[in-house]
Amino acid sequence: MRTVQLPCGEKVPALGLGTWKMGERGGDKSKEITAVRTAIDLGMTLIDTAEMYAEGGSEKMIGEAIAGRRNEVFLVSKIYPHNAGKANTPVACERSLKRLGTDRIDLYLLHWRDRKPLAETMEAFQKLKAEGKIRHYGVSNLDTDDMEELWGVAGGPLTQVNQVYYNPAARGIEFDLLPWQRKHRVPIMAYSPVDQARLAGDKTLAAIGKRHDATAAQVALAWGLRQPDSIVIPKAVRPEHLKQNVAALDIKLTAEDLAEIDKAFPPPRAKKRLEMT
Repeated sequence: MRTVQLPCGEKVPALGLGTWKMGERGGDKSKEITAVRTAIDLGMTLIDTAEMYAEGGSEKMIGEAIAGRRNEVFLVSKIYPHNAGKANTPVACERSLKRLGTDRIDLYLLHWRDRKPLAETMEAFQKLKAEGKIRHYGVSNLDTDDMEELWGVAGGPLTQVNQVYYNPAARGIEFDLLPWQRKHRVPIMAYSPVDQARLAGDKTLAAIGKRHDATAAQVALAWGLRQPDSIVIPKAVRPEHLKQNVAALDIKLTAEDLAEIDKAFPPPRAKKRLEMT
């Protein structure tokens, strides 16, 4: 498994497993637990979830899936903005820990920001880290001005990642956010890297895929994985889908491939509002 180095020096898998919309239906739990365990077996040991996903259902499912294998996993979860701040963060974290069946979260993210001061959340994160409840912390869905503000508060520069919506069809971060993060050596964690499966049917990506004996979805993943500071977290449940995602690590896109993708999905020429899904 290829890795990405966090600012703290720890290396994590470049390809992980996203679990948005998992844990919503009890009838799917067995398949989802199998998917998480299969992902771990395949080297996708970074598992991403959030208290928002199925209102804790995703965390509960993951807790069952990783029981007995906790030390193999780099566990990422996210806190609702309304649960952020000094008073609510410790309580929300404890709820997530209980659902996950663990004593620590490896990377705890602010899911997006609201009116609560970033300084309060960073203070709470630092306290949780000192207590051993979380090992690292970061943010999600923060734009460039948010990141600049974050860097001005105590503990802000200890942020390990910014998880954002990023794929060939959603490239707005390339104008200013991605350069800012590279300057400050903060990796991105790209969610919806296949644009919620919409890119799986794209003709340009499919044509490129034929040259690599790959699918359009695999090309979309390879496009995100080509960057050494990008962690990509697609969702998958079927074993064959998980294996295809791992195989995308071996696809080496050529200059011609990248030029065709740029033509079909032009990079931004001006600042765009940060996209979220």
